[in-house]
Amino acid sequence: MKSSHTLDRQAVHRNPPRADPVAVVGTGAMGTGIAQVALLSGHPVILLHRRIARARQAREEIERRILRLADKGRISQENALETVARMSVADELSATGAADLVIESVAEEMTVKSAVLSGVEKHVGPDTVIATNTSSLSVTALAAALDKPSRFAGMHFFNPAPLMALVEVVSAPATDGSTVRLLRETAARWGKTAVHSADRPGFIVNRVARPYYGEALRTLEQRAASPAAVDAALTGSGGFVMGPCALMDLIGHDVNEAVTRGVWSGFHHDPRFTPSLVQRKLVEAGHLGRKTGQGLYGHGPGAPPSAPATCAPVSVPPPTRLRLHGDPGPARQLVTVLGAAGITVERADTAPGAPTAGAFELPDGTLLRLTDGDTAARHTHRAGRPTVLFDLSLDYHEATRAVLAMADGTPGSSRDTAVALFQALGKDVGLVDDIPGLLVFRTVAMLVNTALDAAAEGLADAADIDTAMRLGTNYPLGPVAWGERLGFPAVLALLENLSAEYQDGRYRPAPALRRAALRGTPPA
Repeated sequence: MKSSHTLDRQAVHRNPPRADPVAVVGTGAMGTGIAQVALLSGHPVILLHRRIARARQAREEIERRILRLADKGRISQENALETVARMSVADELSATGAADLVIESVAEEMTVKSAVLSGVEKHVGPDTVIATNTSSLSVTALAAALDKPSRFAGMHFFNPAPLMALVEVVSAPATDGSTVRLLRETAARWGKTAVHSADRPGFIVNRVARPYYGEALRTLEQRAASPAAVDAALTGSGGFVMGPCALMDLIGHDVNEAVTRGVWSGFHHDPRFTPSLVQRKLVEAGHLGRKTGQGLYGHGPGAPPSAPATCAPVSVPPPTRLRLHGDPGPARQLVTVLGAAGITVERADTAPGAPTAGAFELPDGTLLRLTDGDTAARHTHRAGRPTVLFDLSLDYHEATRAVLAMADGTPGSSRDTAVALFQALGKDVGLVDDIPGLLVFRTVAMLVNTALDAAAEGLADAADIDTAMRLGTNYPLGPVAWGERLGFPAVLALLENLSAEYQDGRYRPAPALRRAALRGTPPA
């Protein structure tokens, strides 16, 4: 998947020449990107395509990119010329016999990749390591076609390879530990951060990221918010670099849905990964996003603006004093923000479990509370007074937007006072329908749940999962670290409420989350 990124070290600093050649089979965007990375890391590179004209064209593309780095002063002209001189092209797999490392990056089809890998194995030496750049196919199935699967693994780069810092090293059951170590060390020498993943559907990033798209699409299915409102909540309040709707339009809905369906199928139709009817209709209509000019947003000439609906300044003054009933949980930081704005927060000794526990009380008696997966309607009924919910923020100081929801029939005065309060804190305020978990918290909770479940299954350790999600998707926090920050009991409570509301298995808490909530810490 693509995400916002910055230029990594490898694209700026050229390593000294190395003797060990690297062969890259495939000349698409990923193949040429990987070849460029290897070249700039000092390796002789053999670039292969079955049509020599295409291989030569790809070499010219790489040469132009490397010479542009010299024009921009990122490497010297002399180094650029030396670098491109180490690149050769071929149209026969026999050319891989000179390589110490072969990376396959051909079409994402099992039969095509298997044929190429079997052909490579016939020509390479006994100590040559072979890797596939697959993003979705079974590394185990590809390894099964090889005579020596112990030297084979996945080496999944992210697009564009010269810029993205993450590499997923994926081991099949037969992969030797020395193969994993060599690939991780190679990635590090190439200026990348490598994480180790077992061979499971989606590996780390494409599996753990599914809720980021899935919860946005479910919100659209429920007609609880517009695409612009969803994106504004996740970026302005949640701290994500790009909202899920804009990101799906960038990736392409056909590509995004295919990944979701692959993970869903790989996990035997687990409801946590169920594809979206909204996205299916977009694909059927050919509304694939930016590449077709229409997706969840319009991208062509004259496309309507995509700004979210934001509350106009209200006429009522913001409250100057609130009462806090007990512990507000993950919204504790809001107390400091309110104080910095000159709003006094009085503490009330309220027993846990009381209808008002965790809520801020406005002067008119309206309760204001962080969503916990229950609806505002249910909280209003339980407390016997109007209750307005607000969504989770990554940082209540830095957030530019607040998202509120309330039950039908909530007095306008309660709504206006809550809006005035957040406007006094300098936030844009958006209103969404009264859906359980709202937008940010339900998304983050599902990311945490999915990450802990993956770690418990042995997909990867928690540290590698967090690293993968920060570098591969630009999340502001790794999901396991985010769960620790929020408190695993709060994440568990929200998912239990969502699960009780929907009763479809989608929000069932992972056993690993339940254990983390009891311990207060994630799995080691």
